[in-house]
Amino acid sequence: MAFEKIEIERWIQKYPLLDEITNLTPVVWLNSNINKMDQLSTLPVSKTDMEEATQLWQRFATYLAHEFPETQETGGIIESQLRKIPNMKNELNHKYDAKITGDLYLKCDNELPIAGSIKARGGVYEVLHYAEKLAIEEGLVAKNDDYTVFSSDKFKAFFGQFSIGVGSTGNLGLSIGIIGAKLGFNVEVYMSADAKQWKKELLREKGATVHEFKGDFSEAIYVGRQKTIIDPMGYFVDDENSKHLFLGYSVAAIRIKEQLAEESVQVDANHPLFVYLPCGVGGSPGGINFGLKQIFGDNVHCFFVEPTHSPSVLIGLLTGEKEKVSVQDFGIDNQTEGDGLAVGRPSSFASSISEKLVSGIYTLEDDDLFKLLAILVDSEGIHLEPSAASGLLGPGRILASNYASNNNLNVNQATHIVWATGGALVPEKDMEKFYEKGKSLM
Repeated sequence: MAFEKIEIERWIQKYPLLDEITNLTPVVWLNSNINKMDQLSTLPVSKTDMEEATQLWQRFATYLAHEFPETQETGGIIESQLRKIPNMKNELNHKYDAKITGDLYLKCDNELPIAGSIKARGGVYEVLHYAEKLAIEEGLVAKNDDYTVFSSDKFKAFFGQFSIGVGSTGNLGLSIGIIGAKLGFNVEVYMSADAKQWKKELLREKGATVHEFKGDFSEAIYVGRQKTIIDPMGYFVDDENSKHLFLGYSVAAIRIKEQLAEESVQVDANHPLFVYLPCGVGGSPGGINFGLKQIFGDNVHCFFVEPTHSPSVLIGLLTGEKEKVSVQDFGIDNQTEGDGLAVGRPSSFASSISEKLVSGIYTLEDDDLFKLLAILVDSEGIHLEPSAASGLLGPGRILASNYASNNNLNVNQATHIVWATGGALVPEKDMEKFYEKGKSLM
């Protein structure tokens, strides 16, 4: 329920930036409460947790290579390339007056195997973590075994006793549905009204049951949670409050350290690293932000991006209220073409961490999603879904703010990474429509 007008005015008096946010004006918010790495011992997750998550991924590598041939080339490791995009950098400087110095890279999670999006990191990880836990408790496997046994009929029959539920706008549901059904679980995906029809159809094709709602993500996750937890054999993947999703995403930081080394990219006080992450409920960008901070410390600067119509994490962190407030409370409709970013209320778990780690958040209008993806196709031949293109506006927006000068950063020696979060499974005809819309807007 929305706040009364007088209540919103009181909030705006306390946090003036809310005036622009509630008027749907694109903004840049810089986090004045960010902590130095030596002040973060109280976080609910640690570098040790991240390293243990890495080991779980490694244990399941043989299983993933066996069940998903597209992962065989990487030995069953779910990973994407880090690609330099100099032509896009030139286009951003020309068309958006971005003034980007240093190299611009795209982290191509739009190409991730299995789910075709960043959710292959968190979603697949959490299901594997749950499957391993059940199998070990049943005495079916030990951590030093060859995990290709998870492909056997015996394991699938065992997992068939259990159900997994998840609320989703699309991509998380795909990752949970595909890996869960492959293992043999009964998967129930509760999808919001904005979820694309092709994602629902693909999930059903993979063996998941899809429940559709007229409301938004908050309604889908609420109903999914309630229906799953009353089942004694049910397990709910809770995007609003999941440590395991968060840790699954965090492992990307260990991998990107190796990729940057291969590119001979320095990251230190004189060579800052800027990373731009599309943000829905906050779990995936929060997990990656956390992981990067563990690896690069205060030399990495992460920024989230949200649509002007769905700035849930921005409002939650700006006010300090986190999950206690929603965009609808402030009269914002949560209607966006940024599939996966249409979230009215942030993750409780992720927000409590990100408020100490994220350098800032910026918002953008939907039209820019389409324009940016079209420019990327023309300049680099890379196709993304709209939400995944949102990070491309980041370097220009942040460099135009006073963030670098406030922190005495040498932007001439900076490296910028835009995280491309999804697109590989989008039907070709849909991708063509995205491109045509972007071209028409330009």
